[in-house]
Amino acid sequence: MDVIVIGGGIVGLSSAYYLAQAGMDVTLCEKGSIGMESTARSAGGIRMQFSTDINARLSVASREVWDTFTEEFGVDIAYRKSGYLFLARTEETATQFRENVAMQNSLGIESEYLSPSAATDYCPGLRSNRFVGATYNATDGYADPNLAVQGYATKARELGVDIRTKTVVRDVLTDESGVTGVETDAGKLDADYVVNASGAWAANLASMAGVDLPIHPRRRQIAIVDPTQPIPEDHPLTIDLDTGSYFRPERDGAAIVGGHFDDEDTNVDPDAYSDSMAIEWAATAVEHAADYTAYFDGDSRIRRGWAGLYAVTPDHHPIIEETIPGFVTAAGFSGHGFQHAPATGQLVAELCVDGNASLVDIDSLSSRRFERGSEFVERNVA
Repeated sequence: MDVIVIGGGIVGLSSAYYLAQAGMDVTLCEKGSIGMESTARSAGGIRMQFSTDINARLSVASREVWDTFTEEFGVDIAYRKSGYLFLARTEETATQFRENVAMQNSLGIESEYLSPSAATDYCPGLRSNRFVGATYNATDGYADPNLAVQGYATKARELGVDIRTKTVVRDVLTDESGVTGVETDAGKLDADYVVNASGAWAANLASMAGVDLPIHPRRRQIAIVDPTQPIPEDHPLTIDLDTGSYFRPERDGAAIVGGHFDDEDTNVDPDAYSDSMAIEWAATAVEHAADYTAYFDGDSRIRRGWAGLYAVTPDHHPIIEETIPGFVTAAGFSGHGFQHAPATGQLVAELCVDGNASLVDIDSLSSRRFERGSEFVERNVA
């Protein structure tokens, strides 16, 4: 069976690897270089702490791979479990946190609800009087997305995946039975399945197949900052959820500072956006971090930064499904594509090989949910 995967980021490469492992003949088309779009600009977070059952289950299934990645793929991805600390400023958010922890614990995820004063055990520089509650999971952390891409790409090639970079898909070919292949700038490719793993470009690709998917490219920024007060290297990634601000220690005494602020909810052209960090945005991000920790103030130096794209759906969940016969969608992760890539690749392989998914029940991730007006929303988003 021939499968074409469109998109050479971590989701596409994971899908290609597991498809090949299942015996499929796989060709991957990437318009640029592998892993150089959204994956390369990711902060690399890997966490269990989500607000919905399905995202938590994707995390559990993915972590089984992340925990053994070095052994399976022969690449040390600098996976560091320094924890995630979520902070609530309002009672409404704190109530949601308690519900999140109960759900996570029911799945065997060892998260805990904390008082603000207890949160300072993990973040000594926290201004705890800003908050009313917190959650923490010691096994959350982050890894190097570029190294993970290398691991998947190398193993996929060893299994016979034909990875074609600098290959632009011009059209998705269909007939009365469904999708039959793609037209690229290098010619036509026939296939039994086409996998849409094109991230921020996913809606554009879907439209070529006559499908309308609510996946919107949104620009997100990250700053590398020299904190005024050194942050211990074992400090968790800390998220002030009600403002959207976050930070974590980086190498050489620096810190990553970022966040999703109110003026960033506009769609952008994924082929014509600035991948440079705006210094005004960085100053705002540092001001937010300085409000609730002692690590940053007006003397913190902004070293550099970058911008990338989130592929955002209205409810901040991905679409993972066979959208029309022969056209499998794995996109719209709303910033969580890197960490959920291992589970997603396995699910894509199951959809193509078996016709249904068994690793995780993904019925709730069908695009049909948007027609039903579902109120199913992931709230732990930064």
